[in-house]
Amino acid sequence: MSFRRFVLAAAGSAAVLAVTVGCSNQPAPAPAGTSAVAPAPGTAAPATPIPGDTGGVTAAQAEKLCSDMAAQLQNWRTYTPTIGKGGLNTVVGTWAAQNGINMIDLVSHKARIDVITSAQCPDVREGAMYALEIPDLASGLIGF
Repeated sequence: MSFRRFVLAAAGSAAVLAVTVGCSNQPAPAPAGTSAVAPAPGTAAPATPIPGDTGGVTAAQAEKLCSDMAAQLQNWRTYTPTIGKGGLNTVVGTWAAQNGINMIDLVSHKARIDVITSAQCPDVREGAMYALEIPDLASGLIGF
């Protein structure tokens, strides 16, 4: 019985270490009143943010999120809403990671995804909400 506890403790420690190492590569949260968006590697200074509480997401970043979501709409219509919601989380998480979005801040402000998509691609947003059977995108997002 003690060997089993040791194995569980070791597995738990490994999981905590993996999360800690993964989070250590994330930038520190931006101070209040500043942008939480870092420029993507190899790009010039960020463009002007789109209006609304988007955390400083630029129009180019918003367009990328919209195109990524649009590419998945047919899959979300085909599969059950539960599976589709997992796909939504994957798309948003991957987009955030590729664009230097502070993931902790994004998880705390999920409604920003609705603000971004309402401004940039309301048709894709509506299609996703219909396919996933959710009232807004934020309600389909869980922690990344």
